[in-house]
Amino acid sequence: MRKILIAGAVVALTFATAAPAFASNPQGTASAGSADFAKADQTFKVEPLAVCNVNPDQAGTVTASGPAVSRSGLKIGETSSTCTTEVVNPDEFLTRTKSVAKGKGFELSTLVGQKGPRLKIGEWTINCDADEKGTSVGWELKGMSGWTGLPQQIPSGYVHEVKASSGVVLARAKFTDTVFPVPNDGSISMTLLKLTFEPSSGYTGSITVGTAACSPTP
Repeated sequence: MRKILIAGAVVALTFATAAPAFASNPQGTASAGSADFAKADQTFKVEPLAVCNVNPDQAGTVTASGPAVSRSGLKIGETSSTCTTEVVNPDEFLTRTKSVAKGKGFELSTLVGQKGPRLKIGEWTINCDADEKGTSVGWELKGMSGWTGLPQQIPSGYVHEVKASSGVVLARAKFTDTVFPVPNDGSISMTLLKLTFEPSSGYTGSITVGTAACSPTP
């Protein structure tokens, strides 16, 4: 059973001559994940876990945490997040922010009944950093198993097909889905992993692991 470590980063820079504008993404936010899926008359819903938001008007750190989750076919360990605002130049009122969400112990076993894999992620982290020049998003996945055929280096927006032993696609997992607003104001958002069930699985809905977004600071 393969266990791998994968990490990466995406940067969105503003133009130095760009005029001030309202950002399309939040000033800074992070969440460890959520779930909303169903089968027949059963519904499984997990509200966004460990959600934090930066306070752009005051230096300091906002923290949040989420309890372990155990649903039929889905387990998620304890989760946490921190959203920090730091003053880097008080004379010019320059700040920077960092929004981070972490989780561990993800296990999805709902597809085993359809001869699919047991999907595990040991740990995950996603962060969004911002200053007056622009933004960047970083991420990390550790201890993955059951993701047969997943490349060692995951490109942005990569879609992985989760298949049964027969080759039937039971779900599609989209990794590092990054969104830049149009027109680009320098803000950025990323969903580390979103798994969407296919009809062949007997389930509808999706599961999200790790989200973060931020905008350039004033």
